[in-house]
Amino acid sequence: MKKIGGFVYPWGNGHFTRMMHLDKAIQDTMKDDVQMHYTSSGEIYQKLLQKFPQNKDRIHNIEMPTPIDGKKGPSITLSSLNFLLPMSGRPPLLSVVTNYLRKEGNLYNNQKFDLVINDGDVGSNAIAQRRNVKCIFITNQFRPKLWASRFYLYPGVIYVSKNIEKATKIIVADSPPPYTICEYNLNFTDKIKEKVVYVGHFSNGGIVHSKPKSYVEKLIENVDSFGYWMITGNKSTKKITLENYKTSFNSSEMIKERRLISHASSDSSLDRVLGKDGKTYSFAEAVEKKIDWIQIDVGFLSEQEKDTVLNLCKYAVINGSHTAMGEILGGKAKPIIGIPVYDEHTNQIKWAQDRNLGILATTVKQTVKAVSLIHNDYNKYQENLSEFSRNYNTGGTKNTVKIISEMLEN
Repeated sequence: MKKIGGFVYPWGNGHFTRMMHLDKAIQDTMKDDVQMHYTSSGEIYQKLLQKFPQNKDRIHNIEMPTPIDGKKGPSITLSSLNFLLPMSGRPPLLSVVTNYLRKEGNLYNNQKFDLVINDGDVGSNAIAQRRNVKCIFITNQFRPKLWASRFYLYPGVIYVSKNIEKATKIIVADSPPPYTICEYNLNFTDKIKEKVVYVGHFSNGGIVHSKPKSYVEKLIENVDSFGYWMITGNKSTKKITLENYKTSFNSSEMIKERRLISHASSDSSLDRVLGKDGKTYSFAEAVEKKIDWIQIDVGFLSEQEKDTVLNLCKYAVINGSHTAMGEILGGKAKPIIGIPVYDEHTNQIKWAQDRNLGILATTVKQTVKAVSLIHNDYNKYQENLSEFSRNYNTGGTKNTVKIISEMLEN
């Protein structure tokens, strides 16, 4: 039996989601041939323990260096100061990096991995190369385009890309060109292009609607049109996003704009329906009284509810995360309004805007205008989305498992 190490970077949920989709494909096709180990820290480590309660001995907790949260994404100032100084209750980053590399190196020595799969953990690439262990790096970034105000991050981008280069194979979780959403975040150098494989998106496949319709599904199934407004990110990012949404809704152009807001928080106290009569109702009341609603707030959508919302909404407002963009643009062929948090998001939304698949909005005013533009030019967006959706490759996990099998055999 071959032993595989999966190293999951703990900043955000995208790395975890992608690796769990891959894990399912591995279990479906290679279960009896491989033993999986996973390494991460913080919230992602806890999620791994919950995901694999019978295999806790294969889940390893190693603190990985991550940025410090700011008001909107990572705080560049605090994270820079934290390199040599303790900040926000964290030890100096230099000591964290040293301990992290040492502990991961010891894990390699103890487990004797036949192959490692790194999603976002570039340090593990370097360790694998030094120990002559075959290594796959899964990514949607290499040398992302930096906007003028962020030029000072360029040395860090080069450092990270140099460590990505050390992988045996670089797996891009996206469709091949010219349908690559993350194209502006890649910019591969000629010397490593032979290592790069565009495998397709790591989709979880179609959602089976096996449960009775929920109150949310009943509320949205017969309305003429609504927008799906997603709130994601860390606590401070969610707070600012919600404030911007509320400001948008208060504008004269948006007074009649029907919307569903997903808060991505397991807090049922957020669940409410605002009727066009200005009154607030519970989900049950709104369904029973057949309330003509203007806004639905949902703490957390089930997978079935989310699928229904994406099927029925006219457009989605998102932060520009790679996974969400693939699901919405490719899987559902719906236009997006992208409000970015990171340069990665900006690049991906800009790519979509350049192809008339969505609109980039960095201010409340631009967001309001974008809603109007999508309504006015909806046929244009539908035509372009139809072509993109036909070329949306969802075989990422299947194709990656094939690569894993080949690397283990050779």
